[in-house]
Amino acid sequence: SISGMSCAHCVRAVFTSLAGVEGIDRADVTIGKAVIEHDGTVTPEDIRAAIAVAGYNVTDIGNDRRTLPLAP
Repeated sequence: SISGMSCAHCVRAVFTSLAGVEGIDRADVTIGKAVIEHDGTVTPEDIRAAIAVAGYNVTDIGNDRRTLPLAP
């Protein structure tokens, strides 16, 4: 969850900041929320710092760690 976002400009600013974080594969950003897929090297602090650069604050980080099976 991200506080302070209220418009499409906010969404673009957060998306652009997250795009600069190495290891993030995908970021789905909407007003007040971002769902991020990454390679496992990205820390919550990395995410908070990137979003702070855009001028917003992370209010809650949830982990939904799913491991996909590897092909044999």
